[in-house]
Amino acid sequence: MKIIIIGATSGIGRELAQQYIMLGHTVAVTGRRQPLLLELKTQHAAIETACFDVQAANAVLELQSLITKLDGLDLLIYSAGYGEPSADLVEETEIDATTTNVMGFVKIAAFSFNYFRKQGHGQLAVISSVAAVRGNSWTPAYSASKAYVSNYSEGLNIKARKLQLDIVVTDIRPGFVNTKMAKGYGQFWVAPVTKAARQIIAAIAAKKRVAYITKRWWLIAFLLKRLPFWIYRRLG
Repeated sequence: MKIIIIGATSGIGRELAQQYIMLGHTVAVTGRRQPLLLELKTQHAAIETACFDVQAANAVLELQSLITKLDGLDLLIYSAGYGEPSADLVEETEIDATTTNVMGFVKIAAFSFNYFRKQGHGQLAVISSVAAVRGNSWTPAYSASKAYVSNYSEGLNIKARKLQLDIVVTDIRPGFVNTKMAKGYGQFWVAPVTKAARQIIAAIAAKKRVAYITKRWWLIAFLLKRLPFWIYRRLG
């Protein structure tokens, strides 16, 4: 299988790349930090890399170039994302998170969907978050932008079904995973990144529409969706 992972210089994306390589797949990765991409290339000579920011005007052109290098694409995983606590509602933090997680995401997702449509098949997997379920005062832009990712993915799933396309869109919603992205107090059920990546790979292989990582986080999502606002506002 030919796989491109957008945002693989660290965290979940990097671990997914390494596990897919060990499984014998052809893998290409992207990221903003060239030294970390070169480090991956040193460890895995066969891997293809491209250094670009998803916000950049040339992001889709760089993605097209990677597809050409792989001579096709079966699975694209969108793992790029940004989020910082914004207790004081810092405008720069909110704008950067929204631009990366929404505008950067949608251009890659739309291009990938149309590529798979022309090709006749393919799978898009997006890394959203359990945070997408409700608003959050600690990270308002992050939770809102991840809700966009999840809703957009659902829309693409419906579109693929209506158009009778052989395209699968998998919405991955992790809880706390032991990476630099895991910030804030009160963390629990923190999964090792290796375990999270294994469960993500299994969910993608099973062509899940929505997958919580680790699996028991579906319970938290279930409860959060049903909490009355007057109770939830004390938690969020």
